[in-house]
Amino acid sequence: MVMTITKENFQQEVLHSDRPVLLDFHAVWCGPCRMLSPIVDEVARERADVKVGKVDIDAQPELAAAFRVFSVPTLAVVQGGKIVAQSAGARPKSQVLAMLPSA
Repeated sequence: MVMTITKENFQQEVLHSDRPVLLDFHAVWCGPCRMLSPIVDEVARERADVKVGKVDIDAQPELAAAFRVFSVPTLAVVQGGKIVAQSAGARPKSQVLAMLPSA
């Protein structure tokens, strides 16, 4: 399941998560984001050991700034309250999976 991450639920869902969290920073106007979105959705269905959230940078500019998101899409993996991996630009599924800790 993919959840929408906002500044209101960020601390609970991301920082205090007992599982690694894959965050997809995106914007509705971004073409590459639309290409990456189904891949992120697939990862969410296949990896129950990872929490997956999407952050709309236009609706959540504070979170985008906190993660230093300068271009979208940007993926970030947060584990134990710290960013352990981050990449900008659309990626094939194999590269998205490679960012995640082993199952």
